[in-house]
Amino acid sequence: MPIIDWPEAERPREKLLQRGANALTDAELLAIFLRTGTQGVSAIDLAYNLLHDFSSLRNLFNANLDDFSRIKGIGPAKYVQLQAVLEMSKRYLRETLEKQDVIANPEDTREYLKSQLRDKPYEVFAALFLDNRHQIIKFEELFRGTIDGASVYPREVVKKALEQNAAALIIAHNHPSGVAEPSSADERITLRLKDALGLVDIRLLDHLIIGDGEIVSLAERGVL
Repeated sequence: MPIIDWPEAERPREKLLQRGANALTDAELLAIFLRTGTQGVSAIDLAYNLLHDFSSLRNLFNANLDDFSRIKGIGPAKYVQLQAVLEMSKRYLRETLEKQDVIANPEDTREYLKSQLRDKPYEVFAALFLDNRHQIIKFEELFRGTIDGASVYPREVVKKALEQNAAALIIAHNHPSGVAEPSSADERITLRLKDALGLVDIRLLDHLIIGDGEIVSLAERGVL
């Protein structure tokens, strides 16, 4: 049955307007994004098919163009739209943080860093450069590695921090394995960076390790 023939309260768009986006299932939200289905397949059925084939929204969002386009009824245009939506969501999180004291809003900070790093297939070491009010100056990926690790050079981190006139940093890196538990090497580089930054009066506020569903703070663990 076409969606237009559904009871009004059950149509995804009307349901969102009446009850809010939180009331919709993943398939209903995806159907709104898709807008139309294909011959004999409604938008909601196409959404269910996509979620079945990719197992989750996250896997769908992370699919490459070739995998995405294998599904009948969608192609490069929808892929481009989806990637634009994802990028807008990341920029929204960034703008939400920009005017805040990130230390006073730890959950927003973690959500932003998770959105930037969690799904990288390789290890990425990044930093939030902060001013003396702990507001964001810049987020930057500093080092990239393989799935086994990234080489981090304290001198380069200090150089970048001075270039940004930063008063403090929050550093973060992802574990592509999905396990956020810090290694002894993670703790050692944290202390080396703290000492190196301290020589130029820049504070290292935290080192966050991004796993699949968990974020570990080395400050909370007592390393900093």
